[in-house]
Amino acid sequence: MTRVLLVSLGSTVGLRASDAELAASLERAGAAVTLAAATPPRTVRTLALTDLVWARAARVAAAEAISRERPDAVIYSTITAALLAPAPGAIRLDALSAANRPGRHGIWQRPRERRVLTRTPLLLPVSESALAGAPANIGRVVVVPITVERSGPLLERAERDIAAITYAANPTKKGLDQVLAAWAAARRDGEELIVAGVADLPQAEGVRVVGTLERGAYRALLRRARLYIGASRREEYGIAQLEALVDGAIFVSDVKAQHYPALDIARGLDERLIGPDLAGAIRVALDDPRPDYSRAAAVALEPFSAASVDRIVAEQVLPALSAAG
Repeated sequence: MTRVLLVSLGSTVGLRASDAELAASLERAGAAVTLAAATPPRTVRTLALTDLVWARAARVAAAEAISRERPDAVIYSTITAALLAPAPGAIRLDALSAANRPGRHGIWQRPRERRVLTRTPLLLPVSESALAGAPANIGRVVVVPITVERSGPLLERAERDIAAITYAANPTKKGLDQVLAAWAAARRDGEELIVAGVADLPQAEGVRVVGTLERGAYRALLRRARLYIGASRREEYGIAQLEALVDGAIFVSDVKAQHYPALDIARGLDERLIGPDLAGAIRVALDDPRPDYSRAAAVALEPFSAASVDRIVAEQVLPALSAAG
């Protein structure tokens, strides 16, 4: 039995959940998994310092667990967790500093990252686009998507009593200003946009703020929503959008020079709904949606199912970890 240490940065709820899912998948494949979580460090002012204190916290957690557990293989979850790693290991990542830490924000991370990537034998990106900006001479790559499963019964369109929903825990990154402007231009009387992930917004007609919800409560709203509206300025993976798709909501977004799984899937489902005219796309989705959108989305999302991810882990990841160790 291969003993695997998974070093979890755990800096967000999403990262903690995806690390737990990966650990469970490895265990179903026959590995013995220990999860070592970084202790959250103090809050600092800049992105460069934030990455440094989290990388140090991950290093401490990894070193202690390696000494105690003597694992056969180590996986560092996120590139940040691997930047100051005390021992070699595979890296699971959703984005690189080369892509999301421009200028002074990545002044130390980018050069360090290039060295780490070229000496790492196994990379486990969550999507092909996660390796954007990687050097050419990297080790073996196995794409392991983050599992996304339906949260409950799939409601028909006529049963959905919420016109639209968006998630905006980081309003600037998520482009909440653009979502609200497009909604104001597109909505008709009686239509309401639910905004989750933020505590307060200026009052606006047809907009209801629900704050940060428990995961089950939020997913229940997704199942009732006809649309999920996005206008992200940057996305590493887009888990909120994938959750919306798997729970049957139609994904509408403006178009930017970026690729992430949910956006690429949505383009293939209905290209009318991904474009520069976000208000127009909202109206198309509400008034003239593709009749089989949810069923087609379910087929496109099959690679993100637990069964599909388990096959990749069992057939590719665990043998590669055993060989590397």
